[in-house]
Amino acid sequence: MMRVGEYVDRMSYNLELPSERSLRLLAPQKNKKSILTPMNLIREEKEGFKSKKSRFLPAGQTTQIIVGASPEKDGQILTLTEALYKKYKLKRVYYSSYVPLNTSSNLLPKTQTGLLREHRLYQADWLIRFYGFTATELLNENENLTAEYDPKCAWALSHPELFPVDLNTAPVELIARVPGIGLKSTYKIISARRYGKI
Repeated sequence: MMRVGEYVDRMSYNLELPSERSLRLLAPQKNKKSILTPMNLIREEKEGFKSKKSRFLPAGQTTQIIVGASPEKDGQILTLTEALYKKYKLKRVYYSSYVPLNTSSNLLPKTQTGLLREHRLYQADWLIRFYGFTATELLNENENLTAEYDPKCAWALSHPELFPVDLNTAPVELIARVPGIGLKSTYKIISARRYGKI
């Protein structure tokens, strides 16, 4: 496995399901240890190669989670995602909305999850990776992301005490959390206020 890592850009050990209970039920050939152990080996190997300027997995490692095949809520999925980014230094977690193909199984839902839930998870994942949000800030483990608003907007609506934001004095972290303001715009605002009041 480690030698292969010098020839490929990326490796992926797919979790498939967001809890060990669901793995036991729907994918008994897999278990938490059989997936996380190689993830950890890849992380350690990649860290060891940093000093040698090697091309070991330049695009890093990823994983995939199927959303909606099992009963876990978005909060539980995002908590797992956040832990994977921190502990295993994953580059990406991919989310795939469940589509029922095996309609004869009583263990699987008969209806598909839909792409909006998948999309909301990708939006929340982006906020965790690049905007400094934590999974618990976005929702607790027993909640799903709302279909009505994107996660950043939903967070802002649940924290009215922080708004309005004074762009002349607010720290960069708070400006970046304003719905509609991205990271590039945030840094343009920070740069512009050196020269005058906004």
